[in-house]
Amino acid sequence: MRVSILDDYFDTVRTLECFSALDGHQVTVWNDHVDDVDVLARRLAGTEVLVLIRERTTITADLLERLPDLRLISQRSVFPHIDVEACTRLGIVVSSDLHQGSPSMATAELTWGLVIAAMRRIPQQMASLRAGRWQESVGESLGGKTLGLFGYGRIAQVVAGYAKVFEMPVLVWAREESRARAAAAGLEVASDKGDLFERSDVLSVHLRLLTSTRGIITGGDLSRMQANSLFVNTSRAGLVEPDALVEALRRGRPGMAAVDVFDDEPLRDPNDPLLRLDNVICTPHIGYVTRGEWELQFCDIFDQIVAYSLDTPTNVINPDALERP
Repeated sequence: MRVSILDDYFDTVRTLECFSALDGHQVTVWNDHVDDVDVLARRLAGTEVLVLIRERTTITADLLERLPDLRLISQRSVFPHIDVEACTRLGIVVSSDLHQGSPSMATAELTWGLVIAAMRRIPQQMASLRAGRWQESVGESLGGKTLGLFGYGRIAQVVAGYAKVFEMPVLVWAREESRARAAAAGLEVASDKGDLFERSDVLSVHLRLLTSTRGIITGGDLSRMQANSLFVNTSRAGLVEPDALVEALRRGRPGMAAVDVFDDEPLRDPNDPLLRLDNVICTPHIGYVTRGEWELQFCDIFDQIVAYSLDTPTNVINPDALERP
């Protein structure tokens, strides 16, 4: 089959061990990012299988209708960037392993890396050295400080384990089922969302971006945080009310932020307000971008392609598409 892989920025996919699963298929890999539907339609002309790297490219009905040969979209994790209804209407199968039973260690590791870097002001200290100066400020220790977790899914559970090693008490607020799971693990559950924001020295967000969770974190929530607290978001920018984080940081509550996600990605504007604030650490959505994590993800993605080619599709999100020509 003719397979196209989008948004492989550093031409990494073809170097993975699992890439051999596509032997015998005609594979084209694109290393840049394109939003223009006309350009995408020309690039993907004749494509039968489209491989997506998470949510880097939005797949709209307009694009899908211009790809008459497309039969399968194979990816991993959630799929808010895909018009699944249009795929079903056009008979395009969407296979996506939601890997609900396995944690994303890479994202949890980055989350903790951002916590340490922000609390000890590592980027600022490095910039001071490069400017010919010595220490530029006094950082904060983690031991004894409260880690707040907004959400308690796979990633948050790993982050909570890291907090125990650093002797940080953990406070959780999440949906009812997740709160019960946190309590069963011996963690303290906040009385409500406001309690979480008020009492957390470090607050890390671990929620999926759904219609019900978009903008769930408001400016009012952020204003409840302490003046020396840290807000961390390695989930999705859309969980925060538009512009609320920048305004809250300018007012000094919270005192710091560390984010890996943005409303517009890829973010190429060096004048973006978040990038201009000295009390913010930003990384370019690299939570899942490690070689080990990619081996896991693309093993699943390529297995889905092999299964489809054998007429035994797996992890199908829209089974009704299988009934359409």
